[in-house]
Amino acid sequence: MLDEGLFEQVGEVVRGSAPRDLGELRLMVRRTGVKAWFGDAAPQREHYEAQVIAADIAVQAREHAVEIGFHAEHPKAADNDAALGRLTAAEARWRPALGEDATAGPFIGPAAWRRVSELWLDPELSDRDLAFEIGVRLVDYMAALEPFRRSPA
Repeated sequence: MLDEGLFEQVGEVVRGSAPRDLGELRLMVRRTGVKAWFGDAAPQREHYEAQVIAADIAVQAREHAVEIGFHAEHPKAADNDAALGRLTAAEARWRPALGEDATAGPFIGPAAWRRVSELWLDPELSDRDLAFEIGVRLVDYMAALEPFRRSPA
């Protein structure tokens, strides 16, 4: 059962632990997830996200999964491929920080979108430590990927 305040707590963990040198952190918290980005107040097409995904989409899961990582959600696949390309070009530099669970490639959902993210299959959503674990892991993605996301193509 999804704790109604889970992602509000995740947002607080991210707010408290995101590296300050990445710029002004922006958060959008929803019941089933949190988006984070740096800079402009308007939500960005390239952002970090943690969200609950149903098993009909995350087919490896029995009931649900939590996805944590980076998304490129531009309308055009070529723009998303360019964003992912900047990250995969530097993969040898960020991979040690994120490990083998970080998957770079097509998004789980709309075909044009891209991601560098991982899935946690069937976590206990009422676990008292889950918000902290998700928040810290999302910050890991920010710290590892943001410098390369900003670099020129």
